[in-house]
Amino acid sequence: MNFEAKSSVDEIRQRFDNDVERFSVLETGQTATIDAPLAMELITQAAIASTPQIRRVLDIGCGAGNNTIKLRQAYGSNFDVDLLDLSQPMLDRAKQRVAAAGANSIELWQTDFRDAALEPESCDVILAAAVLHHLRNDADWLSTFEKLFRLLTPGGSVWITDLVSHETSSVHQMMWARYGEYLTGLDGPGYRDKVFAYIEKEDSPRPVTYQLDLLRRVGFRHVELLHKNSCFAAFGAVKL
Repeated sequence: MNFEAKSSVDEIRQRFDNDVERFSVLETGQTATIDAPLAMELITQAAIASTPQIRRVLDIGCGAGNNTIKLRQAYGSNFDVDLLDLSQPMLDRAKQRVAAAGANSIELWQTDFRDAALEPESCDVILAAAVLHHLRNDADWLSTFEKLFRLLTPGGSVWITDLVSHETSSVHQMMWARYGEYLTGLDGPGYRDKVFAYIEKEDSPRPVTYQLDLLRRVGFRHVELLHKNSCFAAFGAVKL
C-alpha cells in the first residue's frame, strides 16, 4: 500500500473540523458504519462486564463523545474522562455533551494519540471507535497497540469498533461490494462513491484477525471478538 498518497494528519483534522454534526447523534452513531448502534452498545456493555471498577476512561478519536456518553448511561455512575481527538470543534462538542451526561472531571487532548503524553496505567477503560484505521505501517500499528496496553490499569480493558479489511483478496472484494450496496441503499450511488473516495484517500484499515493477533502480541491474554459484519468489527481485550 502506498501510504505516501494517504491523507496527512492535518488533512484528516480539517475534514473532521467540518463534520461535527454528523457525529453528534447518539441514537444512530455514524450512519456510514454498518451496525454502528449495535457496535457501540456491545463495546460499552463489554467494558462494564469485564472491568470491575471504572474510575477513568480514555476515549481516543472521541468525535462528539457518543461512546463515552453511552458508557456513562449504561454504567450508571460518574467517572473521570480523557477525551482525545485531532479536531478542536469535536472536542468542544464532546465536552459539552459528556458533561451533560455526567462526569467527575473531563480532560481534553487535541493531539494525535501517538503523541499524547498520557500516564501509564492511568485508564480503566479505553474506547477507540473508527480511529485506528488511520494507522499506517506495521511499526505504527505495533507501537500504538503497545501504548494501549501500557496506559491500562491492571484489570482494565480496551474496546475497539472500526473499519477492517480482509486477509483474502476475493473475500475483501466481496465484503466491499456488500458495503457498497449498504451505502447505496442509504443515499444512492453518489453517496457510495463519496464514502469510498474518502476511504481510499484517508484510511488504511487492517483485518480484524491482524488486530486480534496484535493485541495478544503486546501482552493481552483475554481477547474478544464481539461482532463483525461486512467491513466493520467490534472487539477488545482485558489486561490481567
